[in-house]
Parts: sequence; structure tokens; C-alpha cells
Amino acid sequence: MALIRKSKEFIWHRKHLLGLRELSAEEITYILDTAKGFEQISTRSVKKAPPLRGKVVVNLFFEDSTRTRNSFTLAASRLSADVIEFTEKTSSVSKGETLLDTARNLEAMGVDIVVIRHSAAGAPKFLSRNINACVVNAGDGYCEHPTQGLLDTYTIRKIKGTLQGLKVAIVGDISHSRVARSDMWAMTKLGAEVTFVGPPTLMPAEVRQLPVKVSYSLDEVIDKVDVVNMLRIQFERLGGNPFPSIREYSHYFGLTVERMKRAKPDILVMHPGPINRGLEMESEVADGRNSVILQQVTNGLAVRMAVLFLVNQAAAQAP
Repeated sequence: MALIRKSKEFIWHRKHLLGLRELSAEEITYILDTAKGFEQISTRSVKKAPPLRGKVVVNLFFEDSTRTRNSFTLAASRLSADVIEFTEKTSSVSKGETLLDTARNLEAMGVDIVVIRHSAAGAPKFLSRNINACVVNAGDGYCEHPTQGLLDTYTIRKIKGTLQGLKVAIVGDISHSRVARSDMWAMTKLGAEVTFVGPPTLMPAEVRQLPVKVSYSLDEVIDKVDVVNMLRIQFERLGGNPFPSIREYSHYFGLTVERMKRAKPDILVMHPGPINRGLEMESEVADGRNSVILQQVTNGLAVRMAVLFLVNQAAAQAP
């Protein structure tokens, strides 16, 4: 059992966070509740806490990242861990070293937690089966990005109070989005109704087997949803022409000021970043009163602190 009920409380027993599909609603709620307790650390004059003192965290990133990498670095630092920043271009990977050899060499240096981002789906799971250190998935292929899904869910819950009964639209490049998948698993398990919105060419082939509704029109759903999460168009992954032009995509699926006039007054506007302004949404919307994009970034720090804390705690309690 990954989660055991004891004296009406849950005790965390997962030393890895590989995805949200495998987590129960109780486990997801436990992470969010733990994150709430870490929020205050960022408001102190001394922004440090001791839970990971003496531990070593490595950011093993095989893909470019700004927000996720820096958020994990700061989260580990706030918990008093030592942090190693791995960059593929300046590592032995450029000389042909395998992922496993890289991880084992880092582990031999005393690394306790490996935070990995990799273009290959399943890379975090592969590592978790072959090294003793804790493994946290920071994005793998088109599979999952669990901490982004958690921070998105945390942001909604913090503002709305609950996800139960909320309607959430996730809009854009669903096919290539690991964020969409992690959001879907977390939000549906906590009671939200999720709709994937985008052109047919950017929908995954298996979308009808997923626990979501599907719409090919943003105009069809914009006045009905409580939250709209606009995904980045991942031009680096497209490889073809899934829509005739940027202008046409923006016309049908961009979140414009005009579309926002039809939305609920208290709709939450989200984006995992970075934003392609003028494509996924207009600047007036991204910076408008309904936008919680910067709150997502802030909340991501508390969520990642919680994840690092919990996996380390589980490793310490393991026989």
C-alpha cells in the first residue's frame, strides 16, 4: 500500500513521484495539504526550513527548462538541501554515457533525490527501478508532468475552495502536452469535469478512452467553464502543419478579450508557461484580473517543497 490509514490520518509511503495517474484522490489531497503548510516559509525573513538538511538533490534535466528547474532548485534550497545542477550539453552524456550510468555515478556521489526531465516517456520509472535514490518526474515525453498538475490543482483549490463540480477546459496542443494529462488525472480524481479543447489534429488518438469530454470549439465551452487552462503550442514537437496558420489557430482557439466577455465573471485563466502571447492568449487576458498565471508559479514552489519532503520522508521510513 502506498498510503496507509492510521489514527484517521494518512501516512505517505511513496519514495518516488512518477505520475498522477497512479495516485488516489486521497494521496493527491495529502500532497496539496502538505504544500499548504510550506507556503509560509516563502514569507519569512529567513526563507529556510531544515527537513532536507544534509540531503543532496540533483536536477537531471535532459530538456530545456526555466520555471520547473528553477522551482525545484529553490524548493530544495528552501528545505536546506544541497543541489547539483545537471546540464546534458556539459556532461558525459555528450560523450555517449547512458542515462543509467549518469544516474548511478551521481548516486555514487551521495545523491538522495533525482529530479528528472527527459524526452523519453518512462525515463523516470526506468530510473526508479534501477537506483536507490528517490525519483521525481519533472516531465517525461508526452506522458506526465506531475508537479505541474499538482500546482495547477492546488491553485484552483486555493481560490475556489474545492474542485468538486467545477468545469475545467484545457485548451490547445493536447496531443503533445504532458501537462494536460497530469491535470486531467488530478482534477478528475478530485471531482472536476475536464474538457479537452482544440483542433482534431492536436488531439491524441486515444482521447475517447480518457476520462474527459472533448470539444473542437472554444466558443462552445467558454461560457460554461469555471477554469480555462491554455496550453503552449509546442512548435518544437509538431514536426508538421497541424493547423493552416498561426493566425487561424488564434482566431479559433486563442483566448481573446472578446471571448472573455462571454466567460463567467470569476473564471480562472491559467497557463503552464511560457506563453506565446497573441497566439494562445492576448496580453490583456494574460495580465488581466482573471489571470492566475503568476500565482501558479508561486504555488509551484510550495508544491515542489511538499513533494521533495514527502519522498524523502518515505525513503527514511523504508525498511
